[in-house]
Amino acid sequence: MSAVQEEEFDVVVVGGGPAGSTLGSLVSMQGHRVLILEKETFPRYQIGESLLPSTIHGICELLGVTEELAQAGFPRKQGGTFRWGASTTPWNFSFSVSPKIAGRTSFAYQVERSKFDKILLDNAARKGAVVRENSAVLDVFEDGGRVAGVVYRDVDGAEHRVRATYVVDGSGNTSNLYKRVGGTREYSEFFRSLALFGYFENGARMDEPYRGNIFCEAFPSGWFWYIPLSDTLTSVGAVVRREDAAKIQGNPETALNNLIAESSTVKGFLSGATRVTEGQYGDIRVRKDYSYHNTSFWRPGMILIGDAACFVDPVFSSGVHLATYSGLLAARSINSVLAGTVDEKDAFDEFEARYRREYGVFYEFLMSFYDMHVDENSYFWSAKKVTSSSHTELESFVELVAGMSTTGFELNDAEAAAVRFKENSTEFSDAIDTMNAQNEQNMAPLFKSAVVRKAMQEGAQVQTRAQLGEDAGDESPLFQGGLVASSDGLFWVRSE
Repeated sequence: MSAVQEEEFDVVVVGGGPAGSTLGSLVSMQGHRVLILEKETFPRYQIGESLLPSTIHGICELLGVTEELAQAGFPRKQGGTFRWGASTTPWNFSFSVSPKIAGRTSFAYQVERSKFDKILLDNAARKGAVVRENSAVLDVFEDGGRVAGVVYRDVDGAEHRVRATYVVDGSGNTSNLYKRVGGTREYSEFFRSLALFGYFENGARMDEPYRGNIFCEAFPSGWFWYIPLSDTLTSVGAVVRREDAAKIQGNPETALNNLIAESSTVKGFLSGATRVTEGQYGDIRVRKDYSYHNTSFWRPGMILIGDAACFVDPVFSSGVHLATYSGLLAARSINSVLAGTVDEKDAFDEFEARYRREYGVFYEFLMSFYDMHVDENSYFWSAKKVTSSSHTELESFVELVAGMSTTGFELNDAEAAAVRFKENSTEFSDAIDTMNAQNEQNMAPLFKSAVVRKAMQEGAQVQTRAQLGEDAGDESPLFQGGLVASSDGLFWVRSE
């Protein structure tokens, strides 16, 4: 048997999804040799179809794909519409209300991920990355205690070794490669849920300007998402607690129809619709245990990005945002280290601290968001109260954000976390009540809620930097003594 031939690259990226293709593009743009190994063939199916403006007008602007996305025909998403909280009246969350993202960039898209992800991966190839599909990474190898490359198998079954300065794991939540960074994967008890979902043709649409919004509806057994992917195609999913798994067992068609029957608005939206039964959207699918974080995000020679590092409940469409944001942060770190302008530990400590902060922001936002819904007769919703969550769960959150005292995470124990979550929930709920009482078009009260402002803050900063470059002005470090983004957004620099 002949020896396995070894190639050399500066960076090997495992996974060609939004996280991996974002990093692959941004590092290739600096002239570095990047290899992206993807186990599937694109286009391929993926869930996570509702995006945020910072992805489109921030990161995709840096990638150079905004025009291509505009021409792809994806529905415009002005915000979200929710039947959630004490009132049965639906309320709207509009991106245009935030002063940070008002104007021409105050929208996102609802995307078919098979199309969106292929746009990003093809762009990485155009930017200079070598992309190899049908290539499954088997493991990493080390040299002197540092991760030094990967071993992968191609479509013909042949094994290959690739040596690289950095291995980036963007392989998602189903791969075990993340374990090679060390630490453990901590699952959330509060968000330990199951999702059952399928696709429908000719479901109803909301009136303009909300026609392209994601619609989320709380119902006794959990909540529904309703995402318009085209004029006729809709993604529909129900999220239930893990303890209610019996509701989604047996015949999936029957289970989904029974859950739809429990809803109010979604049931009406689908009254004239038919479920798609062929092609990539023909299956009814289940996802479980999709809220977690790893206790380590990097080690010398290896970095976790996207779902390989963490994921949190999808009610606020944070999945692709966290994936592409982490790809940007890690690309800044790699670009800076390879350029010799920042040492490795400082660069990747900044990456991890910012990524943990953004995950923590959405985690806190979503805890408060769930907690404000009132349904005393529903086990799902009573169990989602912050006061019902375990002491261990809140301790885990405090540990997650430990060391971030300069960024609004002044917490030192589980009790402090519980108190703040309850305060956030009350403030959020009061803002919605005020908004509904005044005028549904006046959504300014939402942005007086601290937890809402915090959830939009960093994405808006990335968006502003991508749109304005040097004209965006100087940033302030997020952490004491920390780094800031360069004017082009692709490196770390020291704050003056």
